[in-house]
Amino acid sequence: MQDADDVRRICLSLPDTVEKIAWSMPTFRVAGKMFVTLPEAETSMAVRCPKAERDELVLAEPEKFWVADHEAGSAWVRVRLAAVEDADELRDILADSWRQAAPTRLLDAYPELGVVADG
Repeated sequence: MQDADDVRRICLSLPDTVEKIAWSMPTFRVAGKMFVTLPEAETSMAVRCPKAERDELVLAEPEKFWVADHEAGSAWVRVRLAAVEDADELRDILADSWRQAAPTRLLDAYPELGVVADG
């Protein structure tokens, strides 16, 4: 089972990422832009996710993904850490969120992390 320590370890391994406490919870930022939060006693995380993809994720895997009421209008989705299959899936989710927040200079410098599809 994946936990907050795994999230922290993976996030901090991504380029130019720092941890900062905000709203009494850990948040992770790339080049100053937030891409992950660890709310709900660190049993879940919120990550950036385009709304169209987010809605598909929630419909396909509601036991894993959901949208908090206050985030309904934004491009964020919640992820239950206990439902994440393994470290590879967790890393994919976190890297996806990182890519959406990272500036172009970092995306260009780290092509192995992939690019965000237009849409």
